[in-house]
Amino acid sequence: MAAAPLIEKLDAMARNGADLQSLLEAAVAGLHAAHPQFHWTGIYELFADGALRLGPFVGAPTEHVFIGYGQGVCGTAIAERRNLNIPDVSKAPNYLACSTETRSELVVLIRSGEAIHGQIDVDSHDLAAFDEQAVAAVEAVADRLAKAYDLHSTPHPSS
Repeated sequence: MAAAPLIEKLDAMARNGADLQSLLEAAVAGLHAAHPQFHWTGIYELFADGALRLGPFVGAPTEHVFIGYGQGVCGTAIAERRNLNIPDVSKAPNYLACSTETRSELVVLIRSGEAIHGQIDVDSHDLAAFDEQAVAAVEAVADRLAKAYDLHSTPHPSS
């Protein structure tokens, strides 16, 4: 899954004055559509207190609209300030299940230097669903979204 067409679309939208919400929605929809093993794709935005709030997503609704600092894979990625590729969520010590069908999860931070704006969260019903190419594509989109955050909002101080 190459990220180039999606990034070109996001760049064109930005040049035409798209707001941040529209860019986030397009990024989620584009990533989700480009990979058949992406069964739930969403963005969690980070707030100054370290809490994550669900933004745009594609897939089944989730009860995890807010995730605390250090909770689950998403909160752990924020606490550890790093991307996480979990090939088997049953082996993750503090996994928060959004769906009983989820087998693997990928969390990629949206960051500008030290400032973390949020993250792209992808769940799959398949074990070890996220190969190097899929990870690289999500990382490329996250990097592009970081630029959009820089242009449209004040970065959230990270914990």
